[in-house]
This record gives sequence, C-alpha cells and structure tokens, in this order.
Amino acid sequence: MAIGKELLDILVCPVSKAPLELTADGKFLVCRESKLVYRIEDDIPIMLADEAIPLDEWERQRGAST
Repeated sequence: MAIGKELLDILVCPVSKAPLELTADGKFLVCRESKLVYRIEDDIPIMLADEAIPLDEWERQRGAST
C-alpha cells in the first residue's frame, strides 16, 4: 500500500514546513525548500530530520545507480 494522496496532502517537512513530493518509485519524500529527502519504510514515512538525506547526496546516489 503506497502513501495516499490524503496523507501526502497533510505531510510537511519537519524542518521547513514546506510541502513534500513523492518520488515516482514511492520510496522517498522530497522537500525542495530544505533540500532534504525522507525515506519511506513499510509505507511509513520516516520524518526525522536526523534521518533525512541531503537532496544533492540523494541525487548523486540515484545517478550512480542508474
């Protein structure tokens, strides 16, 4: 079960309070304002700032894996 639109509509970045974007594969939530990426494990978003991945690092990792 993926994250539903209703949940996505109310989730915000805990750092910037900006809206989040769900990645196409449904495994991450991206905040463009704070430049952080939050992973989703077992359909549960891990919304801890300490667990977030810097956006530039995440994009490099994605580029290297494709």
